[in-house]
Amino acid sequence: MVRLAAVQASYVLMDREATIDRVADLTEAAVAEGAQVVVFPEVFVPGTPIWIDTRPIWDGDDAWFRLLSENAVLIPSPSTDRLGATALKHGVWLVVGVEERESHGGTIYNTLLYFSPDGSLVERHRKLVPTGAERTAWGMGDGSTLRVVDTPLGRLGGLICWENYMPLARFHMYAQGVDIWLAPTLATGDGWIATLQHIARENRMFVVGVNPVLHADRIPAGFPKRELLVTSEYREANGDWLEPGNTAIVGPNGDVIAGPIREREETLIADLDLGEVLAARRHMDPVGHYNRPDVFRLLVDTSRRAATVEASLTVADP
Repeated sequence: MVRLAAVQASYVLMDREATIDRVADLTEAAVAEGAQVVVFPEVFVPGTPIWIDTRPIWDGDDAWFRLLSENAVLIPSPSTDRLGATALKHGVWLVVGVEERESHGGTIYNTLLYFSPDGSLVERHRKLVPTGAERTAWGMGDGSTLRVVDTPLGRLGGLICWENYMPLARFHMYAQGVDIWLAPTLATGDGWIATLQHIARENRMFVVGVNPVLHADRIPAGFPKRELLVTSEYREANGDWLEPGNTAIVGPNGDVIAGPIREREETLIADLDLGEVLAARRHMDPVGHYNRPDVFRLLVDTSRRAATVEASLTVADP
């Protein structure tokens, strides 16, 4: 039995260190309830660049994007050290969505970090394709981070938000053997819950969808051009919940076993019996007895796609 916590909480918008403080406090609270795996939402550190939804694209967002760049997480860095220290302190598997920036570059990546109970960063996954307006803030990942994490508690893996609508990416992860599927997301509504249920039934596994939640009043008072970030007209048209939340946990048969929770902070706690995964795959194992590798083949490029490829060319003697 694995006790898992899915943390639906508010970040401190574009404040990396304050949000990492929140991760530490919320992890401690989850561990006090016996959690062995603690999962945080998509880009929780330092928070969603909400201006891509509240404002016209590239319309005076320079100061906000600068904040994002300055508060993005470098790997490795004191920020990842702090997250690792939280995992180590509580002896827990800690999974946190961050916005990642390489130390020498300006591109931001939507990344999921996996920390082991010894404090090590054991895996990271960069979202393959940002969705819609997200492409004005985040770059694309590659196949080198499509890996499952093997733990004593079970095999953890998954995809971020609408990556979960990429069937070939799902299949590649299924083929590595996933017991607990993590789907940190910004997606809202009942349609997303139905997606989680479908994925759970497709690979007969537990699925964890975890969202942030943010009320407009939680935007820091000193945030640059705060009055333009979320205008009164926007709030009147769309409501005060900029991120309403939608966290849920689904069982291998597709039943929702916890949540969904909306418009409040809350940590869902669920006990996951991985024996249910084995039993459910008696009926459906999409990469085993319910697969036809003689008919279908999937080729996956798992190489790292660097900006350049260096080569040393030699010239033959005449």
